[in-house]
Amino acid sequence: MRSAIVRWSVLPVSLALTLTACARGTGGAAGTSPSAGQFNPGATYGGTITIMGFGGEDEIGSTRVELAEKSLGGAQVEIVKGDLDLQQFLSAVAAGDPPDLIYANRDQIGTFASRGAIVPLTSCVEGEGIDVSMYNKSALAQVTFGNEVWAVPEFNMVQITMANADLLREAGLTVGDVNGSAWDRITAAARKLHKAPGGRLQGVGFDSKLPEFLPLWAKANGADLLSPDGRTARLNSPQVVRALEFAVGVYAAQGGFAKVKALRDAADFFGKGNQFARNGLGAMPMEQWYVNVLNDVSPKAPLVFDTFRTPQGRPLAYSSGSAWAIPEGARNPGAACRFAKTMTLVESWKAAAQARLGKRKAQGKPFTGVLTGNVRADAEIEKMLTSGGEPWDSGVKAFYEADKHTFSLPANPADAEFKTAWQDAVNRVLNGQEEPKAALDRAQIDAQKALDKAWAGWTKRTN
Repeated sequence: MRSAIVRWSVLPVSLALTLTACARGTGGAAGTSPSAGQFNPGATYGGTITIMGFGGEDEIGSTRVELAEKSLGGAQVEIVKGDLDLQQFLSAVAAGDPPDLIYANRDQIGTFASRGAIVPLTSCVEGEGIDVSMYNKSALAQVTFGNEVWAVPEFNMVQITMANADLLREAGLTVGDVNGSAWDRITAAARKLHKAPGGRLQGVGFDSKLPEFLPLWAKANGADLLSPDGRTARLNSPQVVRALEFAVGVYAAQGGFAKVKALRDAADFFGKGNQFARNGLGAMPMEQWYVNVLNDVSPKAPLVFDTFRTPQGRPLAYSSGSAWAIPEGARNPGAACRFAKTMTLVESWKAAAQARLGKRKAQGKPFTGVLTGNVRADAEIEKMLTSGGEPWDSGVKAFYEADKHTFSLPANPADAEFKTAWQDAVNRVLNGQEEPKAALDRAQIDAQKALDKAWAGWTKRTN
């Protein structure tokens, strides 16, 4: 595989549908999605395929990239390393000089589709024979928009409960007090677990992980931030207001969000001096990949894990992650489709997991798994896990269980504006500028205006 800086000079769904003309938008001209004839599982591709937004430098990425490049039959792969630069990407599409494939967050796909920056993948899926039933339903829903699949899901992220077992024991608590199954017990635990001698916070009892986890707390309280069809904001429903009041109240019980955030920001999050290892954090919900980090840097930390749970005791996780999309105007869409397909096949994920397993074995460490957007791959990888003893086996068990109980926010043409509306509302509350209901009332108005405008534009263009 070659890596290079490439040419930019200017900054479950039915798939047997008639192709929709790609919207007039960022590209500046009405385009059409690639025809089915451009996609053939037996075809070979030459030239160059350029990819933006993907690093793939570890064995999980590099193993699959090698397989994907091999599947093209001769085409060279050039990758612009680093996260997707949105302005650079949109400018490249507008200039008619886009990459062939992008690696983006799933919650960006609706906005890209509405701007005409990416093409629907119906023909790609049909032509290459991609079995979409292998993908996680929540992940697939997040990239399905206007009755079309617009991206191929890749990694999946879910949250589980992580806690310091020693601190819980000293306070007479268990993980059941902080796993979400009883909100009043979480608040009580935060008060017991936090350390603030002389009024100076030195240890966080419970971090509810705002602003990013508001969808998780809201869903646990029986509410969705957005209607299933992606058209109606529900940001100021009583259940969402209550969820925000609770999650903010957890910080208030420890002296306020500013103090908690200061400790959070100062922590050696990815190092051996992390908050759990130094007894600086009692508990929090967190994405599953942090289990692997903790096992690497602080294998003797006194940890305990569980799924995140609803007040009814049911496991719950907010599914998020990455996906592959083909830009409008891509010069080599057939190769791009093949590459995305191969990167997410069960066999590719198994090969990558085997590479990780071999590396971990050589290091004398357990293989704790990889969560993908492919449920069949996850089932195969789960069989490859090796025991690391407790608490790590319980942590792995928890995130595989969480992966079976996920939800996601529906794709919509105002993805970015909608996310900004609710996150800004949460931040105003955290900063003491507004009360929860007032902030969410304001966010509801802003979000609905953005949705109405974006949907109206989508309808006009597609009709």
